[in-house]
Amino acid sequence: MAAETSKNRWLIAAAAVGIHISIGSVYSWSVFSNPMNETFGWSLTAISITFSIAIAFLGLSAAFMGHFVEKYGPRVSGLVSTAFFGVGMIGSGLSVQLESLWMLYFFYGAMGGFGLGVGYITPVSSLVKWFPDRRGLATGMAIMGFGFASLIASPVMQYLIGAFSIAATFYILGVVYFVIMLISSLYLAKPPEGWKPKAMREKEESGEQSEKKDLAFLTANESVKTRRFYLLWVMLFINVTCGIAILSVASPMGQEIAGLSAAAAATMVGIMGFFNGAGRLAWASISDYIGRPNVYTAFFAIQIVSFIVLPSLTDALIFQAVLFLIMTCYGGGFASIPAYIGDIFGTKQLGAIHGYILTAWAAAGLVGPVVVSWLREVTESYALTMYIFGGMFVIALFASILIRADIKKLKEKQGSEEYAEASGSSS
Repeated sequence: MAAETSKNRWLIAAAAVGIHISIGSVYSWSVFSNPMNETFGWSLTAISITFSIAIAFLGLSAAFMGHFVEKYGPRVSGLVSTAFFGVGMIGSGLSVQLESLWMLYFFYGAMGGFGLGVGYITPVSSLVKWFPDRRGLATGMAIMGFGFASLIASPVMQYLIGAFSIAATFYILGVVYFVIMLISSLYLAKPPEGWKPKAMREKEESGEQSEKKDLAFLTANESVKTRRFYLLWVMLFINVTCGIAILSVASPMGQEIAGLSAAAAATMVGIMGFFNGAGRLAWASISDYIGRPNVYTAFFAIQIVSFIVLPSLTDALIFQAVLFLIMTCYGGGFASIPAYIGDIFGTKQLGAIHGYILTAWAAAGLVGPVVVSWLREVTESYALTMYIFGGMFVIALFASILIRADIKKLKEKQGSEEYAEASGSSS
């Protein structure tokens, strides 16, 4: 008999969104750039270093704190994330008040970034266990919150800076995010051992559907010894590298290739944020029906074509439509990866494995923008860059096909073990 629980799994999902929509405000950092430059005279490069430090710490803490999340559970790790991110935001206000850039690097970059990484992976492992019937949808909802956060945070930050001050903006948001994350973290919990949603249990008991088992049940340290871990890493790295690169040059590229005005290009960048967020929920939900391997193969096939044709799309509407399609694949890659991990490694230490895989994000954040800017300077055109990215997606497509071979072997092994068990129990 599966264990019962007083927790509502949809409220667990809402709590996960609460955490992600708070920490996802990091993507609105650029709103502070010009006001800080004008108020304190700090260079835009020096200010942008704050964001880079935060993303670096996000990747590092996600990688190294995965075991902590698994050991102490989502509530404790959520509270750790809340403390670090809240103190990071409030400390940023103090840094700005004291006009100390180095303090800002420490509070927003290091402390806030650490809170970001822990908060990003905290709810994911639990959500996969709460939604064994809809893994993609569940993780898609939470990670969609991270993608959509900037759409909410950017105008709010803009208003607060204008109405009050830069320091006051950090103080206000620090308190608001602390409260949202605290309430969300306190509700988070793992489901009881063996728990399944009522509808899923009834279908299995009636024989309407068979019990779906994961293909493996590995620890994080066992997973890194498999080929499929590195294939998954490469797939995410390429998807994120090219996506971040496109995000970093979308405005000038739109003006150069499709003849967009500066204002139209800025609007396009804002709409790209919407498709980034929407793609997270849409693709992750689709993956529940067609399977994670098919979704990733679709990502790469779509983007091979998209990147090859992009430099020749001079029609503004078609150019933007293709960019928006690429953005859905970029966001969908983030949202579908936790469910994919659960499918092929099991949920034993999903949070820790997810943390290891997310080092691909940290690496891509360093590589993508640098590569696209360097190639643009060397070739004086975005065309070669887009063709190179198209070629990278051919590698990703090949990896997505290779991982299918591993999955096929796992299914065959699982089938033979189940047959042996059935034979043993009947004899």
